[in-house]
Formats: sequence, structure tokens, C-alpha cells
Amino acid sequence: MSEYKLAKWDLTELVKDPKSPAFQKQITDLEVLAKKFEKVKSELNPKMSSKKFMNILHEIEEISEKMGRIGGYASLSYSADTQSDEATSLMTRMSKLGSEISNKILFFDLWWKTQVDDKNAKRLIKDSGELSEYLSHKRLFAKYALSEPEEKIINTLDVTGISALVKICDKMTSAYEYKMNVGGKTKKMTREEITNYIRNTNPKIRETAYKTILTKYTENKGVLGEIYQNIVLNWKDEGIEIRGYKSPISMRNIGNDIDDKTIESLLTVCRKNSPVFQKFFTQKAKMLKMKKLRRYDLYAPAASNIKEKNYQYDKSVKLVFESLKRFSPKLEEFAKKVFNEKHVDSSIRMGKRDGAFCSTLTPKITPYVLVNFTGKTRDVFTLAHELGHAIHSQTAQDRSILVQDASLPLSETASTFSELLLYDNLSDKITDDEKKIMLSEKIDDLYATIMRQAFFTIFEVAAHEQIGKGTTVDEISKTYIQNLKEQLGDSVIVSEDFAIEWSCIPHFYHTPFYCYAYSFGNLLALSLFQRYKKEGDDFVPSYINILAAGGSKKPEKLLAEYGFDIGSQKFWQEGFNYIESQVKDLSALN
Repeated sequence: MSEYKLAKWDLTELVKDPKSPAFQKQITDLEVLAKKFEKVKSELNPKMSSKKFMNILHEIEEISEKMGRIGGYASLSYSADTQSDEATSLMTRMSKLGSEISNKILFFDLWWKTQVDDKNAKRLIKDSGELSEYLSHKRLFAKYALSEPEEKIINTLDVTGISALVKICDKMTSAYEYKMNVGGKTKKMTREEITNYIRNTNPKIRETAYKTILTKYTENKGVLGEIYQNIVLNWKDEGIEIRGYKSPISMRNIGNDIDDKTIESLLTVCRKNSPVFQKFFTQKAKMLKMKKLRRYDLYAPAASNIKEKNYQYDKSVKLVFESLKRFSPKLEEFAKKVFNEKHVDSSIRMGKRDGAFCSTLTPKITPYVLVNFTGKTRDVFTLAHELGHAIHSQTAQDRSILVQDASLPLSETASTFSELLLYDNLSDKITDDEKKIMLSEKIDDLYATIMRQAFFTIFEVAAHEQIGKGTTVDEISKTYIQNLKEQLGDSVIVSEDFAIEWSCIPHFYHTPFYCYAYSFGNLLALSLFQRYKKEGDDFVPSYINILAAGGSKKPEKLLAEYGFDIGSQKFWQEGFNYIESQVKDLSALN
């Protein structure tokens, strides 16, 4: 059995050499295809045959495939080294190319949304197979679409406007160097490395790590605040004022093909259940022999007298494989493929993007996974999480590129489910003491991915409203600290330095209102996992079918086929009932 080592990914499947004539040919081929597609414009007619209509869609698929390959190469190269001028320059070039290509094929999208009568639209949708719901969803945007020249202007200006702001923010924050005294020596660290210290057993070290991060963001709050406010104003100006969406979050919901009511139910239930986690934090304070947790202690190891296990990378990879295989050998094969094709970037380097992600470029290419592996238990779970995303994509690889990706709320399902499988596997192999650590970490993680993300979204709703009316960075920070105090209640002491924490959250800049997808995906995965526990192997085909649907069905409709009513508060409450049982299990171990 091969040994897995920390390594960089291999991007040569996408582009052999960005300086070569072959790469230039890839770009030229794409431009030729897009130019050829422009001729379709004169042939557009609502009464066209279904066959002709489908041929046009296949041309769009081909253009998307080629753009996904070269745009993906630029984006992944940049993530692997955000400080490289070469990677930055290529990223800018490819963003511009992407915008130009989008502009060349934009007319078809607008024609479909605004110029096809309902009768012909129904006829063409009926004959479009797996693309039917995708095309119906597109029609939803009709009332928010602008004229072709206006859409082109927005596309073009986005490259030097909103996208440029996000890139500046990434470049700035990736270059932050954190200096902290560790064992009598001052160490220079990346955000990823210093974040490990917020889980240290020593309360003073945890506090120092947080303060070091928050101080850096406080020092830069003027620039980051300006960037964030402009991103929010752009979201409002384009979405509400120009396109006519009813609220900032509605733009994300419609983009996700999810009903406002579903997200309202989700956020209401999360808000209502904050006492579940508050009980856990009170219990955790006792485990840590503290009167009350401070916000600095939220992710402290709950059993500080038990040495945290360190996992070797090779063993971690194999543990994740084993967990997947126990559920379905097919899922294990998908995970192995990512490694076999050297599509994983796992080593820690200065300039490499923080955090972790999985990137699916086209159905024909195995997804790419980036992690920053330091050997902690949570790194093993992060690996399972990102491989879950890769599995989701591969399960749906027979879909068109237009519908392979699940909508945002469903996109966290497989990743979370993979973590639950890993926990289930590991809990069979460990002592009660180790279980105490892992269960405590698991509930920490459920807090971080469900409650915290829901409250992030609640904060964003308030911040977007505030900024729309004109506000200051300090007022946004006040809103954030109130939000933090509501979710943690009396169970945790929240100090004022956390008021700036909102500015450390990349999703607020990159993808407004993304965060509820984590709450959605995690609570949904808990429900699916409960179903698996009841039904055993009989549940496996249903689960794989849900993943294989990709983005071809509206979430409410897809899940209703398997007996889940995600519009009801009762459904979301079931997930919290599971969390509450975990908190009780932890209490029984103490």
C-alpha cells in the first residue's frame, strides 16, 4: 500500500506550462469557440427545434469546460502561492479573459431569460432532460436581468471592481505575518500556524494567539472596513437598486435556488437553539476547571490533562479512506482518485492560501483539494471534509458542467457526512479519555459550523442593512459584538477585542451570505446520518442518489423525494436534537 506524503499538487493536467505556445493555443481555441458562438445570435428563435436548442447548450458546455481548465489553473496556482507576481498576473489575465468570454456568450442567457415566451420555454424545457430544472431556474432571473449592453458593462467592470477588491483583501491578509512568543522565543507565523495556538492547553497562550490575530486586523481595520463596505454597497447597488431583488440575502437565496422561507426557518431554529451550545460551554468550563469560559477559550481542548494525539499524514489519509469504505467502497475509490492523480496540496508554506478548499473545475477532471496539514485531530477531519466535497463532485461527474455542482446549501452535505463517518470509525478505536476529547471537539465543530455560521449570516443581514444606510467600521463592530453576546449568552465572557472579528472572515468578502450553507449542510448531514443509523446499508443508494443529482434539482424538491421537508422548522430541529444528545453523551463521560 502506497505511503502518502505531504506535497504540492500537480496542475500539469490543466496546463503543462503557462509560458508555452501550447497554453497560448488553449486560450486561442477558447476564443475561437466563443467567437463562433456569437453567430448563434442571428439564429435564435423561440420556435426553434429542441434539437437545435440542445446543440446550442452543448456549445456552452464546451466553452465552460475549456474556460474551467485554464481559469482553474490560474486560480489554483495563485492559491498555492499568493505572493507570486507571476501567479497574480496570470490570475488577473484569466479573470479578464473569463469576463470577455462571458460577455461573448451572454446574449443567449439574456435571450432565454427575457425573450422566450412561456409556451415555447415549457416546450424546450420539457425536452432538455437533466437541464430542465437548470433552465427553469434561469427563467426565475428574468425579472432581475438587464439589457445585454448593461450586463456586459457589469461583467467588465467587475474584474477591476469587486473582484479586484477581493483580490487586494486576499493579498493583504495572506501576507500578514504574526509574531508570537512561544517557549521564550519570538516566532513568525502564518494565520494557519498561529490558529493552532487558539486550541492550546494554556489559557494565556490561547489569549495571546487571539489577541495577536485580532490586533493585526484592528491595525488594518480602516482599509479592511473600506473594502468590506464597498463590497456591500456594490451588492446593494447592483442587486437591489439596479436589478430589483427584494433583499440582499434574497439574491443569494435565488442564486442557490432555495426559497426565502427555507432559510428563514433554518435561521429561526438556529437562533432558538443557542441554549444547546450554551449548556455545552458551561459544561466545558467545568471540564477545564474554570468558573466560566472566556471567548478565548471556546476551542480549548476540553481535557487538558490528556495529551492531544498527533496524527501522521499517511495514517490520516488511510483513516479517512477506511471510514468511507465502511459506508461505501465506491466513495473510497473517489477519494483515492484525488490522491492517485496528485490533486492534493497539503504542505504548509509561506504565501500559500490559508484554510482548506476543494475545487471542481469540470466534470471531466478529478477535483483538486487544498489543506494545510499540521497533524492535529481537526486536520484529519478537515481532510475528510474536503474529500467529501471531491466525492460529491465525482458522484455527479456524469452530469453536464452546467448542473454538476450542487447549489451552495447542498454543497456542504457530503463534506459533513464524511466527517461523521470518520468520527463513527474513530470512536470505535479509542479509549473513553480519547473519546471525551473527540466528542468535545466534535461539538466544538458543530458549534463552529452550525451555530456560528448561522449567527454570521444574521450579522451579515444586519451589516448590509447598516452599511446601506451609511455607517462606520466601529458601528459594524458594535453590531458584531452584540451578535456574539446573543449567541453565547451568559455561558461565555466576551471581551471587546472580539468586536473586530468580523473583518477576519473571508466569506464576508468573497461570497456574501455564503455562511448559512454550512449550517444548512451540517444540519442536513446530521439528519441523513440519523437515517443511515436507522436503515444501515439500505440507506446507501439513497445517499449516493442525492449526491449524484448535483445541481440538477431544486433542493426542496430533491430532498422531498427522500422524505425531508426542509421548509419546516421541525426538520431543522431534528438536527439540533442530535446535537443535544451528543452534549448529554459528553456529560455522561465526565
